[in-house]
Amino acid sequence: MRDRPMVRHTARMVKLILALHIAAGSVSLASMFVPLATRKGGRTHRRSGWVFVGGMTIVSLTAVMLCIARFVSDPTAAGREAAGFLFFVAILTAAGVSAGVRVLRAKTRSTVHTDSWDLGLATTLVLASVGMAAWGLAIGRNLFVAFSLIGLGTGGSQLAYWLRVPTHRMHWWFQHMGAMLGSCIAATTAFLVVNSGRLGFETFALAVWLTPTVLGVPTIALWTAYYRRRFAPAASAKPVAVSA
Repeated sequence: MRDRPMVRHTARMVKLILALHIAAGSVSLASMFVPLATRKGGRTHRRSGWVFVGGMTIVSLTAVMLCIARFVSDPTAAGREAAGFLFFVAILTAAGVSAGVRVLRAKTRSTVHTDSWDLGLATTLVLASVGMAAWGLAIGRNLFVAFSLIGLGTGGSQLAYWLRVPTHRMHWWFQHMGAMLGSCIAATTAFLVVNSGRLGFETFALAVWLTPTVLGVPTIALWTAYYRRRFAPAASAKPVAVSA
């Protein structure tokens, strides 16, 4: 009997966090098109970009809270599998958003970047991806394995970027663009998952979770190639030397 007030209080907190999660996701989804369509580096691009980043940050934080709450409260195997997988997706999303912002603060670097936050988050994503792959193989979840590969690719590319000396003057541009577009893919995926039932799919159907990535990754590659050609004349002719 004494536990009932605590249970009701916890349920209200979860509902509040869920409402905040949905609201932040809606803001992110609505705002992500503005930076894509406006002049890069302009005031509108920067301001709308920060709205998107703020929304996705809240989405990631609230997702972690909701996953922990579900893992603790749902004793079923299916419930805990869902909580664990969505927790991993939250880490993947947070790593992408963080990298997209942090590269702008280090765009003038000429040496290896050893900041503990940037390397730590990328390393956490790589380790979580390995764990997700092992778990997915153990329980026969192809979706978990597929997303573990996305996580390994994302975390590995971030580590490679931070631990290499920049050889192109616009290195930060390509990394920022790739990370932000990857975050847009995450926001689109979330929208499709939430509405999967209306579209006639199961929540964890591979088509729902992977279609944005399958379409988005080639788009990122093509867009990056376009800007590499555009910035080619301004590229540094020689690699930047590492400072002692």
